[in-house]
Amino acid sequence: MDKDVYKRDGKRPDWDEYFMDVAHAIRQRADCTRRHVGAILVKDRRIISTGYNGTPRGTKNCSEGGCERCNSSEEKYPKGSSLEKCACSHAEENSIVQAALHGVSTKGATLYTTNSPCTICAKMLINAGITRIVFEGEYPDELGTALLNEAKIELIKLKR
Repeated sequence: MDKDVYKRDGKRPDWDEYFMDVAHAIRQRADCTRRHVGAILVKDRRIISTGYNGTPRGTKNCSEGGCERCNSSEEKYPKGSSLEKCACSHAEENSIVQAALHGVSTKGATLYTTNSPCTICAKMLINAGITRIVFEGEYPDELGTALLNEAKIELIKLKR
């Protein structure tokens, strides 16, 4: 029997689950060869911006050799190290930049991200006025988390 495309499977998701599902859909566009992350900014239950990780607009994608770090072995660049050598922008960063590009305020927004933010993204999120972050996977970055906590940004690990 064919699936009824007019009905959902299972229960109706709550708002956090719903927006996290959208972040997972967004991450399908990520072109980083090491990690696929999706992020969305939401205000008043409305998506105001999206982002995924990959090289900047107009440059070669990771999969085309656009980032030396991402295309090198983990022996040369272990996970979480030498981030300054990476040509990719992070999903959280891209969601903020896209909002700025289109003149949309991020003050008071919630970020939904498939991975917790790194230190650099945490600093941007704090300065962009994000007040709440919902994430699933954890990026191993204690300083980023400490900064978000100190700035009193609500951090919620979504468990499903």
